[in-house]
Amino acid sequence: MSPSDHGSLPPRQQTQRKSSGGASKGAHARKGKKKKGPVKRFFQILLIMIIVLVIGAGGYAAYLAYNVNETINQAGADRPVAAGQEANVKPLSMLLLGTDYRPESGTHLSDVIMVIAMNPKTKSATVVSLPRDTRFSMEGYKTNKINAFYPNFLAAEKKSGISAEDEMKTMMSKFFDLNIDYVTVLNFQGFRDIVDALHGVDVNVDKDMCYKDTADGTDIDLKKGEQHLNGKEALDFVRYRKSNCSPRTDASDDFDRNRRQNDVLHALIDQAKSLNGVLGAGKAIESVGDNMETDLEQGQIKNMIAAYWNISKENVHFMPITGDWKSPYVYLHDDELEAAKQALKDELAGKTVQTTEDSSSSDGNSGN
Repeated sequence: MSPSDHGSLPPRQQTQRKSSGGASKGAHARKGKKKKGPVKRFFQILLIMIIVLVIGAGGYAAYLAYNVNETINQAGADRPVAAGQEANVKPLSMLLLGTDYRPESGTHLSDVIMVIAMNPKTKSATVVSLPRDTRFSMEGYKTNKINAFYPNFLAAEKKSGISAEDEMKTMMSKFFDLNIDYVTVLNFQGFRDIVDALHGVDVNVDKDMCYKDTADGTDIDLKKGEQHLNGKEALDFVRYRKSNCSPRTDASDDFDRNRRQNDVLHALIDQAKSLNGVLGAGKAIESVGDNMETDLEQGQIKNMIAAYWNISKENVHFMPITGDWKSPYVYLHDDELEAAKQALKDELAGKTVQTTEDSSSSDGNSGN
């Protein structure tokens, strides 16, 4: 791996795909079709999957499950789940991408890249995250930042005949030496809507953050300390990288961003179990329809809720992989990558997962 170079921060990738022209119009039209009839309703229920499975809805899962079944019944049947592949009996893996698409920017860079392994017997999940500027070099693919592949695949869909989601799932399966079963893509607008529907989240903002960009409408202005953040502010918190304000605020790197993603996910777990979470669930379902893509079967979503409705946040293990920054890439630490690969396999096998967070906790307790 290349040595660390902290003299500057990773620049924002410029090769972005705009919704206003070219291939992106096809992608936008593809999303637009989901506004009609049962197809839209099908994608609306995916928010519940994210809340219940990834975010850990727990306390009001029975309420959610009722609404999911109603929505699925309205949407009708999709393709059946293959025999023996049901999520309530078989461990599964999923690629979760969070893209930077918002109406004011139109881009599709995958700023959040997570691989999730989940096991119905242990009622647990392992979530591995990668920095957005990770140098991705693998046979069959041109070396690039990992967050650039999804928009590139989107641009090539018409020519290749293969969906960008399938291309990402195939690529990441090879990278992690793991058969990834499903892929779900949630954009920034969907993230904001989820947080707002749950009436915001409580987080500890670790530093003052200020950055403004009129080109894409970014206006980040957060103060250090305990905060109750709305959807826009929560997105600013997880996105913040550098400052162009006067006075300048301290910069962040990809590893800070991954840590903040985990902080917000934990905060959403707590908020989802609150009364506000219950009251906001219906609004959240309605808001997500045009902001998500997935290849989950409708029946599999029912299976997932049956298997993971009572998952606790203590059983959701986060493993952010870090590395060294040398412009323009982050070079992953090989030992962390191998440990993450093994943790995903252990989760699927039903073995106890030892995460970096667990190790740090054990080391800290050993001296007491």
